[in-house]
Amino acid sequence: MSATRALVGLLIVGVGTSPAALDTSLNIALPSLTAAFAIGLGQVQWVVISYTLTYASLMLVFGRLGDLFGHRRVFRIGLVATAAGLVAAGLAPGFGWLLGGRALQGVGVALLLSCGPALATSLYPERVRARVLGAYGALFAVGTALGPLVGGMLLEEWGWSAVFLYRVPLIVLAFALSSLLPASSQPGVRAFDPVSAGLLAVSISAMLLALAGLQWDAAGAALIGLAAIAAFAALVGRERRAEEPIIPLAAVREVDLGTMHIAAVSVHAASFAVLLLVPFYLSEIAGLPGTRGGLLLSLSATGAIAGSLVAGRLAASLGSRRIALAGAVVCVAGLAAIGRWTQHTQPLPQCAALLLQGVGVGLFQVGYTDLVIAAMPIHNRGVAGSLVAVTRTMGVVAGAAGISAFFARAHLHALARGVPAPDAFLVAFQSSFSWTTVALAAMLAVTLVPSRIWLAKRWR
Repeated sequence: MSATRALVGLLIVGVGTSPAALDTSLNIALPSLTAAFAIGLGQVQWVVISYTLTYASLMLVFGRLGDLFGHRRVFRIGLVATAAGLVAAGLAPGFGWLLGGRALQGVGVALLLSCGPALATSLYPERVRARVLGAYGALFAVGTALGPLVGGMLLEEWGWSAVFLYRVPLIVLAFALSSLLPASSQPGVRAFDPVSAGLLAVSISAMLLALAGLQWDAAGAALIGLAAIAAFAALVGRERRAEEPIIPLAAVREVDLGTMHIAAVSVHAASFAVLLLVPFYLSEIAGLPGTRGGLLLSLSATGAIAGSLVAGRLAASLGSRRIALAGAVVCVAGLAAIGRWTQHTQPLPQCAALLLQGVGVGLFQVGYTDLVIAAMPIHNRGVAGSLVAVTRTMGVVAGAAGISAFFARAHLHALARGVPAPDAFLVAFQSSFSWTTVALAAMLAVTLVPSRIWLAKRWR
């Protein structure tokens, strides 16, 4: 394939997955949604969870279908489903309709993201895989960066509905151009087990639902968690006997790679604090209008663009694992800096903190993605890309549930102590970021670093 055609194909994949990346438009509109539907922070997070719960539970299954029936075919179906979900959400007359539209959007995004990395890497030789993944990650981060800015502008002019509907023309464009992408599936995939697929979807969705439900009903969440464990145990038993397992066991049971999965969930859980809480800080503490607030919020994703491009170029010389570890450390530093914001913090340190956190995420994600893809056969490329996306989504849901619950309790505690409302928000904001930073640093300390020491001693 010529370099020009490969670049055009990569851009088409980028445009096709951009509706998922541009979902950050919604975060700047969360305060407007709470007002429009008369709901609180605890309820508005379901706008995020209903979407992520759906696509996380289906992504690995759809990745398998892409490996079996062709990544381009599954990708195009995803474009149609995503467009339908965006229209349904944008025209929703009530909160229930909005959640239904978000769930349909989640189905479409699961189809898109399950095949995005596979399509991107199929356009280029394997020797430049890390660079391609860096470019793919940068394209995705461009959408993530533009989302808050575009969302803020649309919110001021047309209201919250526009943050859904403006992405539909991009989907139409991607669908029209998608015939230029390679159509064939990878050789080697021969079978699809619907029972394993069902067990996988149930185990992931139940696990995420249990995480989300901990803040409301601990007993109910525990029961759902037990159901998730039972479904996962049944899945493992079936996969061990399968000739063509949905997830190759080497991708999850290797100790060193397994710690990277845990680190990925942790990094994305902690990073979700930026998208969940910073919009409220910019609106309620900094007093910024939607456009300026969206521009500032987009700096995190701008940093991710830079981090992705740098990671793609340095992976060959430094190694993807070192790139991922460096990214996690940089992310911790950025989150710690955000946790020091006050009502007097100037724009320059705010920008620096958001950029630093974003660079860390970009470095980590490219390094981690390359490690997972390298560990799996090329005919499982769709599953490999989906596994990376699932760990990110598990982190998002865990972060949405855990951080919002912690923030709510810290806010109520501050109010109970007689702290004025604006100051109480700031106290809860600082406390949430501080403890999130400490938790991420501790998780990295007990996963990434000890695993390297353990392996070094084992093979010495």
